[in-house]
Amino acid sequence: MDMNENKVNKLLGVSMDKIKEMVDVNTVIGDPINTPDGTTIIPVSRVSYGFGAGGSDLPSKNQPASGLFAGGSGAGITVQPIAFLVISNGNVRMMQVEPYISSMDRIVATVPDVVDKITDFFNKKKEEPEETQISE
Repeated sequence: MDMNENKVNKLLGVSMDKIKEMVDVNTVIGDPINTPDGTTIIPVSRVSYGFGAGGSDLPSKNQPASGLFAGGSGAGITVQPIAFLVISNGNVRMMQVEPYISSMDRIVATVPDVVDKITDFFNKKKEEPEETQISE
């Protein structure tokens, strides 16, 4: 039984290694693209994949059952560009390729704007002189 489990494990291991080769973090967040005017564009993609594998001993009249093994695996991967992060003059914007699909997409799209507003708020606080009250 251990010999067959090792064969299935090897089959699964090889399949997973091939998927890892195809999909890594650079597939989801692409390499930055720098334009002549100093703008940096970073592509963002959605990666979906499915995977299945299996194996079994095959009975044979001529050989013991532990001698024959059949197995197979398959995977499907989809890479879909969904947005671009645009960094220009210290501002970060997210430009979506397609309309909002879910509320989570909307939340992710607003994160750069929220960060900019918080940064502006703290910068204004630093610039404002402290007010002192004079008692009469």
